[in-house]
Amino acid sequence: MEEIKNFFKRDKFASFIGIKLLEVSKGRAKVEMEIKEEHLNGVKTAHGGAIFTLADFAFAVAANSHGKVSVAINVSITYMKAVKMGKITAEAREISRNPKLATYTVDICDEDKDIVAIFQGLAYIKRDDLSSLDD
Repeated sequence: MEEIKNFFKRDKFASFIGIKLLEVSKGRAKVEMEIKEEHLNGVKTAHGGAIFTLADFAFAVAANSHGKVSVAINVSITYMKAVKMGKITAEAREISRNPKLATYTVDICDEDKDIVAIFQGLAYIKRDDLSSLDD
C-alpha cells in the first residue's frame, strides 16, 4: 500500500487544502482535514465543496487501491450536519466491484464521530495500471 500512498502525494489540490491520507487498504481509505477559516463559507460553516473534496479524495484512494486506474463516473453527497471548525475525517469503503465498475460509500465525521455527510461514488475501472502513470 506504500505505492498507493506515494501515488496520491501527486494530488496537489488535496495537499493544498490540507487533506492528509491516514490509512489505505484494498477498497478502503481514511483521510482527514482540519477545517480552518479559509474552508468556511459565507454563513461561517465548512464549505460544502471542502467537505466534498475530502470525501472525493477518500473515494479516489479507495477506488485506486487495487492498482488499476479508476475514475469517478457518478457521485453524490448528502450533508447531514454543519461543521464550523476542527478536524473532519472521511472513511471510504468498497461496496461492490467487478472488472469495470466499483461502488463506494464514504462517511464523513466530525471530531465527535457524528456523521457530517454521506458520499456515494461509482468508479469506472480502466485497463491501465497506476504504475503506467509514472513520470
